[in-house]
Amino acid sequence: MKRGILITLLSALAGGLTAYAVVNNMSSDNVSVGQMSGDGAMFRTVNLSQDNWPDFTYAAESAVDAVVYVKVTSTQTMQQAPSSIFDYFFGFPQGGVPQQRERVGSGSGVIIREDGYIVTNNHVIDGATKIEVTLNNNQTYPATLVGTDPATDVALLKIDAVGLPIIPFGDSDKLRLGEWVIAIGSPYDLRSTITAGIVSAKGRSMPNYSGEFKIESFIQTDAAVNPGNSGGALVDKAGNLVGINTAIYSQTGSYAGYSFAVPVNIVKKIAYDLMDFGSVKRAVLGISMKPLDDKISEELKLSSRNGVYISEVSKSSAADEAGIKAGDVITAVDSMPVNSTSAVQEAVSRYSPGDKAVITVIRNGKEKKFDVTFKGTSQENGTVTDDGAVAFYGSSIKEADGKTLEKYGLKNGVEIVELGPGKLMEAGATEGFIILYVNDHPVKTPQDVIDIVKKSKRTVFIEGVTPSGRTGYFGFGV
Repeated sequence: MKRGILITLLSALAGGLTAYAVVNNMSSDNVSVGQMSGDGAMFRTVNLSQDNWPDFTYAAESAVDAVVYVKVTSTQTMQQAPSSIFDYFFGFPQGGVPQQRERVGSGSGVIIREDGYIVTNNHVIDGATKIEVTLNNNQTYPATLVGTDPATDVALLKIDAVGLPIIPFGDSDKLRLGEWVIAIGSPYDLRSTITAGIVSAKGRSMPNYSGEFKIESFIQTDAAVNPGNSGGALVDKAGNLVGINTAIYSQTGSYAGYSFAVPVNIVKKIAYDLMDFGSVKRAVLGISMKPLDDKISEELKLSSRNGVYISEVSKSSAADEAGIKAGDVITAVDSMPVNSTSAVQEAVSRYSPGDKAVITVIRNGKEKKFDVTFKGTSQENGTVTDDGAVAFYGSSIKEADGKTLEKYGLKNGVEIVELGPGKLMEAGATEGFIILYVNDHPVKTPQDVIDIVKKSKRTVFIEGVTPSGRTGYFGFGV
């Protein structure tokens, strides 16, 4: 009898000690999470600190005030049917009196400097005639557009305010798959909405059907993002900005489980370029790439599928001058491993023209390293190219030849012979356009154009003849 009582007491004591140990372990900094195999043997143990359990209160409360509501007004020209037979025959045979209507859209933005610099998406403010920013405390400010970068879908705004709350920059390279993040924005005009998810993938790209140059290496998350979230913040648990929410993948236009953000390491470089120069100084390596497949890997006798195959190297490019050749396989940019074309684009996009990096490649089964000095996307205004044309805001201009002038009945003019990414393209210029006047001054040579633009303090207004022979106009800010 006494023995049975003793056993019972010992069992109770053992149970109490076990419970104490469990509670004590749960309240300590580290919690052990184990998995058991079928025979009861432990085969994996993961130590997680309590900091790793999802609690977004600090991140949400510290970041929400730095996410703003962006209201955009644009003007659309609509054609109405002719109101009478006289309109049809004498005034408006193409569809009646043009009517202008205002269109209002919205998105989100993130304050990145206390003096009023705000990052958003280019597609949020594209075509805007008026931009307003409303802070989380309901104060509204008119915003000016500092600059845009359609290639990364990033734009920079400025409001006249100081002492604003900001979200500090994080490091998107250090994001891990499965890491918790929160998205903050104004979907469907629901201001300061916060949703949570995990990092589903990194280095994602999406189909580009427009043919435009794009740099895409998105962070994919399953945080709920809807129209209006564009330009808002993707924030880690520590309250750091790790991305700018940009797109969703959906057949309905609403959230369907996938959302994409531009990594903050790209955003930061773009934003500072726009602040300092008004345009993006983009580094170019000068290669054409494609992913490694089984055929290429077998032909090159590669031991792994890590890297990106170089199919072509542009003559006189940064890669060419460094000694990189077609057939090489890039494996790293400055010790950063790259396993996709988007990863190479993302890595290169962080550099500016003139910056240096070490490119690691596999050639003939051996690893080689090359010191590369990056070049820019376009030459400085006034630089003479190999064919005698003159660089002008990413495009090339040249004195129109006699045959071209005779075709349009002109005596003098400057032709846009090549249109590239830059102010002319953004202003709607076309290749073959003949420039006749810049800010009301007649021009005969490319140098005339360059000289007049240098004297311009705010805007440049260009008049000329379109390739179809009609009078054309376009303008841009300097």
